[in-house]
Amino acid sequence: MKENFLGVDVCNYDYDKLASLLMQDIEMKKKSFIVAINPEKIMKSQEDEELKKLLNSADYQIPDGIGVILASKLKGGQVKSRVTGIDMMLRLCQTAATQGKRIFLYGGKPGVAEAAKAKLEQQFSGIQIVGTLHGYEKDEQVIFDTINRHNPEIIFVALGSPAQEYWIVNHMNKVTPYVFQGVGGSYDVISGNLKRAPELFQTLGLEWFYRLVKEPWRWKRQLILPKFLLKTLKK
Repeated sequence: MKENFLGVDVCNYDYDKLASLLMQDIEMKKKSFIVAINPEKIMKSQEDEELKKLLNSADYQIPDGIGVILASKLKGGQVKSRVTGIDMMLRLCQTAATQGKRIFLYGGKPGVAEAAKAKLEQQFSGIQIVGTLHGYEKDEQVIFDTINRHNPEIIFVALGSPAQEYWIVNHMNKVTPYVFQGVGGSYDVISGNLKRAPELFQTLGLEWFYRLVKEPWRWKRQLILPKFLLKTLKK
């Protein structure tokens, strides 16, 4: 159940369906890779075939961007609502807590993953976050050994995009988890270091507008959205 936008696949599952499928993947011992898709990534992939190949190699491409929803509507597609990276992470944490699945937090600046772990443990009763490791460790063997020693089933990787996605596809068979998700700056938001847009802006899909108001120098980046929609319609 995927739609294609300028050569990039996007799933039309909601949070509940994705969480259910991912728990099934763990039970079947199947490795799964989740990537968040937005217009910026799709447009970058038009000039970067390796990036396009990387995005399409994921098992689940979630529509993290209002532009993807608009493009689907314009095409008469079935992608009805956003599935944001951070909210998918939180839904997985909630489901893992109720089903006893083990989680590892990798990436971010030193101390941030630990702070996120503490907040998640407050939020989700019974959650098993079995380990953390910051993203500044350079020794690959140390990274693999640290993750594998804790034997997690789910790993969130916060190395920035697309570095985190390349890390996942290059190393997912060297570590124990079954579910892999790149989560960008989510640890900073969860730990409270970074403020997320108010809930109203999230619900309306206007987080981009909130960021633009707070950081007006981002206006050039926001031009990608109309360019993406025009290019999708022409296609």
